[in-house]
Amino acid sequence: TVNPTLSCATTACCGKREARDREARMASDQTQYDLLTKISPYLDKHLLFPLLEHVQEQKVYKEEDVLRAQVELLTKTKLVDFAVDKYKLLHKTDTAPPEMVNRRKEVVAQIKETKAECRPLLTLLEDPQLAKPGAGDNKGYREMLVMMAEKSGITPEMTEGLFKYAKTLFECGNYGQVDKDSPMGAAEFLPIYRVLCKDASSPNALSALWGKLAAEILLEKWDEAIEDFKKLREVIDTKHFANPLLQLEQRTWLIHWALFVYFKPELSTHPNGRSEIIDLFFSERYLQTIQTNCPHILRYLTTAVMTNTTRRNVLKDLVRIIQQERSNYQDPITEFVECLLVNFDFDSAQEKLKQCDKLLEGDYFLGSLKNEFVSQARLFIFETYCRIHQCIDIKMLADKLNMKEDEAEVWIVNLVRNARLDAKIDSEKRHVIMGATKPSVHQQIYNKTMQLCFRSYVLGQNFQKHKAKYDVSADPTGEGGP
Repeated sequence: TVNPTLSCATTACCGKREARDREARMASDQTQYDLLTKISPYLDKHLLFPLLEHVQEQKVYKEEDVLRAQVELLTKTKLVDFAVDKYKLLHKTDTAPPEMVNRRKEVVAQIKETKAECRPLLTLLEDPQLAKPGAGDNKGYREMLVMMAEKSGITPEMTEGLFKYAKTLFECGNYGQVDKDSPMGAAEFLPIYRVLCKDASSPNALSALWGKLAAEILLEKWDEAIEDFKKLREVIDTKHFANPLLQLEQRTWLIHWALFVYFKPELSTHPNGRSEIIDLFFSERYLQTIQTNCPHILRYLTTAVMTNTTRRNVLKDLVRIIQQERSNYQDPITEFVECLLVNFDFDSAQEKLKQCDKLLEGDYFLGSLKNEFVSQARLFIFETYCRIHQCIDIKMLADKLNMKEDEAEVWIVNLVRNARLDAKIDSEKRHVIMGATKPSVHQQIYNKTMQLCFRSYVLGQNFQKHKAKYDVSADPTGEGGP
């Protein structure tokens, strides 16, 4: 006789074990695809906290390991209260260690000290004419600020003191104004420092621009972040670096920060974000940077291209780059493109697409694009299959797309209509019959010359810049003649 209670207990135990094994397999897959260790060297410490919280929620790593990493990272910042909270969770205690208590006192003293160094300047900024949000972003405001600072006797030491104070506030987590009534923070003080700084090419001036961008990312002020990102790119591209490796490093950092700026905002509020990041990553200097320092960025470039129906014109270049870098970096997203568009291996592409689903779900920047990516990937599979086969069995195609046969037929009808393919459906034989379609001469010429105007403009701009540099070097006085 079988004991029903024991049988139920055994079944429940087996069910829990299977659930744990399934979670362990999912965590293992996500750990394999996680890029946190490759991305983290190029991010500010404060930008790492959202990524650590994400892997904690996704259970990619053990809870204890993530908490330990958070505490270790927090000890390198001035977020003392946050560090204490994480320490208590890690060690399951209600008492903060003495060194953290002493650290808090030191941070409070440092805030007071740096604030005292720039107190006259802070008093000036309380003037009603200057107490406006967005300081430093308006030309009239900047002129008034410089004029009033000169009248008030603001010294360069006070200006540098403002930079230290803003940096301290940032490190303490006071990134800036959340609303118009909240006190000013790092995001407001750093552009004021850039206006009053006498040497716009100084390291602190560049650091202030980086700091403002980081603060806006953390505050999720995406309009301001995109604007400052473009300013920072212009500075890095035009600034003369004594060592070219420093410029390469700056571009590498900028590429990684672009993931926040262009992937995190809602598509409805920033519809051109993915096109802009495609243009950035495909530009010659930044593409060279990706291939030299960070080939893992190909994951994000590939996703941006796959989910942007208006940028199919760069697919050939994308495939070429993926093939060039396959020995340096591969993941299911890049392998899916290679299986489909290079090897025409539809079974392998389907397997890679299943892996892409897990990868996208665990990626901090791409999680919101999972459904869109899968939908566009199915479209790519269908279009590619249609272009190399004349007669397609609907049932077979439905199996490849993981759909029911009737649903697949409706889906195919809509895709044929939207993709403007020369095809018809034989309802009796359940076949899709493709017509022979070749692009017209007019279409081929159009495709070849579509980017000609833009490339000519860029060439002309580069020529003007090099000509101006040559003229200055040839005649440094600017007077002309002998």
